[in-house]
Amino acid sequence: MCAVELGLTTFAELYPTADAPAPSAAQRLREVVAEAVATERAGLDVYGVGEHHRKDFAASAPAVVLATIAGRTERIRLTSAVTVLSSDDPVRVYQDFATLDGLSNGRAELMAGRGSFTESFPLFGLDLSDYDELFEEKLALLLKIRDDEPVTWSGRFRAPLRDTIVYPRTEDRPLPVWIAVGGSPESVVRAGLLGLPLAIAIIGGQPARFKPLVDLYHRALDEGGQERQPVAVHAHGYVADTDEQAVADFYEPYARAMGIIGRERGWGPMTRAQFDAMRSQSGSLFVGTPDYVAEKVADLRDTLGLDRFMLHTSVGTLPHEKVVHGIELLGTKVAPQVR
Repeated sequence: MCAVELGLTTFAELYPTADAPAPSAAQRLREVVAEAVATERAGLDVYGVGEHHRKDFAASAPAVVLATIAGRTERIRLTSAVTVLSSDDPVRVYQDFATLDGLSNGRAELMAGRGSFTESFPLFGLDLSDYDELFEEKLALLLKIRDDEPVTWSGRFRAPLRDTIVYPRTEDRPLPVWIAVGGSPESVVRAGLLGLPLAIAIIGGQPARFKPLVDLYHRALDEGGQERQPVAVHAHGYVADTDEQAVADFYEPYARAMGIIGRERGWGPMTRAQFDAMRSQSGSLFVGTPDYVAEKVADLRDTLGLDRFMLHTSVGTLPHEKVVHGIELLGTKVAPQVR
């Protein structure tokens, strides 16, 4: 058995439920801060905030949210989940997370990805036809910036830099940069060749099917002459005292949220049979009692050789008090079994 870190991620979702309208963005952001504090209090290792630019998510500026959390916590690592690097400026991204690193006493991490939604591209005046080239170029610049050397650089999508060091700098270590992927072999190979940690989003299908991707990543690390790097998984789920309670709390908000997204992407509405299959032992949902969720996480840890597992509980907008109780169970009941 290998040691594994556990934590939570959120997009600060703003979906209505059958019983209540969607919360305001301000309310949801305050709840996110409180949930991150609960995550540290429960003894977990990491808390992540995703970036989105649409009405059903409140967190368009993860570094700001994480900086607020940094002032309320002392130990837990703080990461974006993800930063949509393709539509941002690598200079500003580095400055934001180097600032967060200083405020948190060296606890900041950056998870870079291309994003699962595309609203940020027109918002910031970018062309979706440049989707792949934007990410590749901006990632290369970000990695140059985090080196403690002056940067001379030019590319297609921003003004050139000449003998420039971007400030502030992180203390004692380079800023940790992870690559977040949804299953693209090209993205996995890129992460391996660059020697960057890999985070895989598993939101459907059978998690065990991602093992060939992890094997591909390790081969790319070897081909690039890189040292072993951590592998993480981000997955949807919820922990409650009983299976019946977990399903009763999670199914309706989850199905509603996935249905809203599905209508945009051409998916059909989620059925209860689909949900039950997804929360089965071989499925992608980690929903149930602490013992059941711990068993599923441990199986996935051993199958993929995981170093970190991040549970995304607020896929649909759950009541804040239920989220906090689920966090407590994840830290006090699930984590000791998995570790």
